[in-house]
Amino acid sequence: MAARASVEGLQFADDKKEYIINTLDPVLEAMVGEVMSKMPNDPVEFMIDFLSSRTTERPAEPARSLQEQNKFLRSQLNNMKSFVGEVGEMLVADANAAAGGDGGNEKEEEASEEEEDDDEGDDEPPPPPPSTMRARQSVSAEAYGMWNQKKDFDPPKYEKTAEQTERLKGILKESFLFSKLGEKDLDVILLAMKQSVFEPGQRIINEGDDGDYLFVIEEGKPECKKLIDGEQKVVKTCSVGDVFGELALLYNSKRAASVDATDKCVAWQLDRETFTHIVKEAASKQTNLYKDFLKKVSVFFALDNYQLSQISDALKSETRKKDEYIVRQGEQGNRFYIVESGTLEAFKKADGASEEVKVMEYSTGSYFGELAMLKDQPRAASVKVTSDTAVVLYMERKSFKGMIGSLIELLSKSN
Repeated sequence: MAARASVEGLQFADDKKEYIINTLDPVLEAMVGEVMSKMPNDPVEFMIDFLSSRTTERPAEPARSLQEQNKFLRSQLNNMKSFVGEVGEMLVADANAAAGGDGGNEKEEEASEEEEDDDEGDDEPPPPPPSTMRARQSVSAEAYGMWNQKKDFDPPKYEKTAEQTERLKGILKESFLFSKLGEKDLDVILLAMKQSVFEPGQRIINEGDDGDYLFVIEEGKPECKKLIDGEQKVVKTCSVGDVFGELALLYNSKRAASVDATDKCVAWQLDRETFTHIVKEAASKQTNLYKDFLKKVSVFFALDNYQLSQISDALKSETRKKDEYIVRQGEQGNRFYIVESGTLEAFKKADGASEEVKVMEYSTGSYFGELAMLKDQPRAASVKVTSDTAVVLYMERKSFKGMIGSLIELLSKSN
């Protein structure tokens, strides 16, 4: 009934309204419920797996390759996201149209008298309803407009000892949320984080509350709990370096779970405003920069924007100095590299030989390390920096293996 009441006011044909109510809404409701229940690290992959499991209930179709299935599921997921976004825009438009309301004859007369003075200026639209759904793709920056003006931002500052700063920096660099921050932005985040200590049994956040902070664990093993069938059930035990509370900040939503300290818990909390201005914006900008760069790398020419975004989100950056080795022949390969700037050379030592022989040169847009990932073999050659400095983008083995067929297939073909 709730879905029908929400859809009736939309400007869609009756057949589309029935489709939303009877076909689309049950799938979306079930999918969102599963996402919020499990809180996966990669919600997009989780939703694809969910949609894939639903296809088993359908009549048999002609067999598809794994890549074709994944491509089809991603297409379906993108269509759903687009459709939900359009519905959200229509709801905002309807709310704006109705925002004037009926304030009585006296107010109407006052408004009509003022209309002539206001005709020459542009009216500022009212803010959209707080509950309006907005589709999210990867980590997105805050939306700003006439109703949500971007203001000058002065982040909070909490002084820390050199030891605390270095320890916290090491934790943040291992977190996917903060790993793409430049040194300047990372320094701002480090100063803005405030230490909090929680005693055993103390509740840190409560399911259903508004979320104004995220937390990074430095010490302790707090438990995440959800209300399931009337009972508080543990869905995850956190450890040092884990981040929790970020969903409310990323999605502008209520707390998806409660978190209780099981022992003494030392955590660093970051406020919503700093997170929005620094982390979300930096991640969004960095992803776009990487996408633009990847479009110039020959092996990625055939990928669409969605696939490029996937790869961009998985990339990390590091700067190396002249004569520094990136990989060494014979070692286990756990990273795939792309040269963003600088020059490098590959050297190989034959069995029984005493010296290395140069076998390849790399420059901006070149990539290496894929063979060890594709074939699970040791590094076939050593690679070192020949320019004063070099910036390389890299992808960890877990992310590389987790990429939907497109990336692995392209690299396999090129070799």
